[in-house]
Amino acid sequence: MDAFGPLNITAEALAEEAAKFQRKLEAGIGTLRGMDEVHFGVTAREEVWRDGKTVLYRYRGERAPTAHVPLLIAYALVNRPYMVDLQSDRSLVKGLLERGQDVYIIDWGYPDRSDKFLTLEDYIQRFIGGAIDHLRKAHGVPSVNLLGICQGGVFSLCYSALNPGKVRNLITMVTPVDFHTADNMLSNWNREIDVDLLVDTLGNIPADMMNLTYLMLKPWRLFAQKYVGMVDILDDRKAMEDFLRMEKWIFDSPDQAGEAFREFNTQFFQRNGFVKGGVRVGDEDVHLGMVEMPVLNIYAEQDHLVPPDASRVLKDLAGTDDYTELSFKGGHIGIYVSGRAQKEVPQTIHDWLAKRSR
Repeated sequence: MDAFGPLNITAEALAEEAAKFQRKLEAGIGTLRGMDEVHFGVTAREEVWRDGKTVLYRYRGERAPTAHVPLLIAYALVNRPYMVDLQSDRSLVKGLLERGQDVYIIDWGYPDRSDKFLTLEDYIQRFIGGAIDHLRKAHGVPSVNLLGICQGGVFSLCYSALNPGKVRNLITMVTPVDFHTADNMLSNWNREIDVDLLVDTLGNIPADMMNLTYLMLKPWRLFAQKYVGMVDILDDRKAMEDFLRMEKWIFDSPDQAGEAFREFNTQFFQRNGFVKGGVRVGDEDVHLGMVEMPVLNIYAEQDHLVPPDASRVLKDLAGTDDYTELSFKGGHIGIYVSGRAQKEVPQTIHDWLAKRSR
């Protein structure tokens, strides 16, 4: 049979590929029928403090923590925080607990129309500040360890600059600091938004709008390629559970409180406030030079949302003389869930904190 084109594709090869595809689809029907609802958040936790919809949880490991200073995780607003505890073999939280850390996390909840007027001051000083004050009192310590992730890292930098005596050690993961690097497509798009018109019209920013924005950053990969590739794992129940668990997290996104969204986009995406100055939380100015506690900055080398240069500039802006970087070979999500991450990230955080607890 004659081959066609530069790839030497034959009719027999096309027929075999079509038959293989059909067999995968048929097997997938059986796989999906036999699957239960996918779950996430595998580590036991308990609520210890609440302010409105914002809840502070304490994780419970298989053994008691050995660290004397609690570690508080502040995640971004745009997705749910269970990404750090997605499944038993993909859990930053589990890795930290196994190494003796006493881990807490803030869950921002799902804002509704009653939360439209929440501001950055509410999220940073009221919610993060309230959680930290609770931990300081509960543990009898003057300060806590703070781990801020992505947008939560921006919030943590602001809080640490405004309340340096309450943060013993600061860890930032995939955290944008310079929002105007040339390779930051998300920031370039945000600079063109009339954020006042958007918030004044919609109130809260719908989660579906936010998700579509992130998907459009890599449309071929995120709209088509991953679903075509899914066919190859349709007959693998474990792989399908992992795939669906990730899909559930991606699309389980809260709406964004309107005023906080307005302030964040204006001060950071549009004005690049950390670099150029002018960040204000309530009536207070934020200067990264006031971040004088030890800082561990972890960034991902293939991060398309927070490019490495957007994060590395923290070294030049923070006031600390104890600054450490970890360059992770992976992307914005891989830094939590990849096999490499399970080995490298919790151990690095634990070792870094242990050296500063003596």
